[in-house]
Amino acid sequence: MRHITLITTGGTIEKTYDEQSGRLENRRSIVRRMLRRLRLEDTVISTIELLSKDSLEMTDDDRRRIVDVTRAAIGDHGGPTAATGIVILHGTDTLCTTGDLLAAQLKTPRVPVVLTGAMRPFEMVRSDALQNLTEAIFSTGQLAPGVYVTAHGRSLAFPGVRKDRERGTFVTLAPAAGS
Repeated sequence: MRHITLITTGGTIEKTYDEQSGRLENRRSIVRRMLRRLRLEDTVISTIELLSKDSLEMTDDDRRRIVDVTRAAIGDHGGPTAATGIVILHGTDTLCTTGDLLAAQLKTPRVPVVLTGAMRPFEMVRSDALQNLTEAIFSTGQLAPGVYVTAHGRSLAFPGVRKDRERGTFVTLAPAAGS
């Protein structure tokens, strides 16, 4: 049995349309709606609704909270209900900032820590939200312990990842010249 802790922080993946304002907003987590669409055999998911923010509005204090909650969710015990993986739903604009911080602070976590988000909200047509959530959950059972972003059919390890706005995905940073 896999035990995954899913931490929600908001971001585009969880934005919903507000009919009164005509805007897409982070009002509350919709991850349970997303999870109901998935068939997850032998998998228990515990959800922690930590934040409901656009990542451009996240503060250093918010990122420290993400690190602290992730560290607590990982724990250091190997009991029958210990987390076998962590998935963090995060806005894509500053996901790499949080990923770099998690990689630096957690050093080598005992389980995979996988960040994911979406370029288009779950509620929109042609959204990548459900695909990315599914891939992130799946990747926790495939990756070695570490900190990753999983989206669009691949997983990339932190540090050294950035959002490529032109391509609308995440890429590995090119090594510096002479390296």
